[in-house]
Amino acid sequence: MEPTTNNSDIETQINNAIQNNLSGRMTILAALLAVQDDIGYIPQKALEIVAVLNSTTVNDVWGVASFYPNFRFDPPTEHTIEICWGPSCHITGAQDIITTCLNELQLDTEGDTTDGFINFKFNTCLAACAQSPVGSVDHKIVGRLNNEKILNLINQLKKTKK
Repeated sequence: MEPTTNNSDIETQINNAIQNNLSGRMTILAALLAVQDDIGYIPQKALEIVAVLNSTTVNDVWGVASFYPNFRFDPPTEHTIEICWGPSCHITGAQDIITTCLNELQLDTEGDTTDGFINFKFNTCLAACAQSPVGSVDHKIVGRLNNEKILNLINQLKKTKK
C-alpha cells in the first residue's frame, strides 16, 4: 500500500534520507535504517536504490530488511498502541488487556488494522513497571491500564479518524 506520490518524489525522499543520515561507511542496514527513520517505512523503491548504492542485488537487500522485525514495508498507521507484556505487566493483567485490544481492533495478533488506522504491538518493556499494567498510545505511557481504560483510549482514537 504505497502512498500516492510519484516515483521521483519517493526516490528523492529515499536518496535524501540516505545522504542526510549516514555517517561513515554505508552498509545495507545503515541505509535501510536511514530510510525508515526519515520516511517511516521502507518502500519497494528503497530496496532497489540501496541495492544499487551497495553494488548488490535487491534480493540481498531484502534478505537484510526482512531479517529485522522492526522494519515496516507499508506506510505507518496514524496511531500506535503498545501493551507491555513484561513480567510486572503480565502478572497484573496485561494478557487480558491484550485480548481486549485484539478483539476491539479485530486483529488476530499484533499488526495494523485493516483500515491502516491503528498499529497494535506487544512490547517486552515500557519501563514503567511501578504503574503496571502499562501501555503506550501514540508513544505516551499510560499506566494502571484495565479493559475499560484501554477501550476508552481506542474509542478516542477512532473519533479522530477522518
